Amino acid sequence: MPRPRPATFDKKKIVAENRRARFDYFIEDTYEAGIALTGTEVKSLRFGEGSIAEAYAEVTAEEVWLVNSNIPEFSHGNRFNHEPKRPRKLLLHEREINKLHGAVAREGMTLVPLSIYFNGRGRAKVELALAKGKKTHDKRETIKERDWKREQQRLLRDRG
Repeated sequence: MPRPRPATFDKKKIVAENRRARFDYFIEDTYEAGIALTGTEVKSLRFGEGSIAEAYAEVTAEEVWLVNSNIPEFSHGNRFNHEPKRPRKLLLHEREINKLHGAVAREGMTLVPLSIYFNGRGRAKVELALAKGKKTHDKRETIKERDWKREQQRLLRDRG
């Protein structure tokens, strides 16, 4: 019997975060995926460098790839350095990959990376979201809701 997954992921050190994703997409489900990296990529991430602002994930032939993520070259990597924008393989269980493939193919959903972080064991992980794109009016509604919550907090703070 598989052990139950924790509700939230064990994030010790967040390296890169895609803050725009929650504004542009309705987040349906999140997954924690390992990421296959070379040594100089890990060193760059440990120094806090890296960006996933324009990144997305795609499912091809029973594999999931992180495309367009930028991990800059390591300063002391010399000839062993990596290519900064190369596609990187994400490590997921076969059942999770099949579920993601079905959602992307049938329901027109998108795989968006929310953050890259190191967990408690020091492994680099990617928080991957299964998301549906928002229309312009949905984004305006999100802005209104956020402003109203901010105003509520301000009112409670002033009167309380």
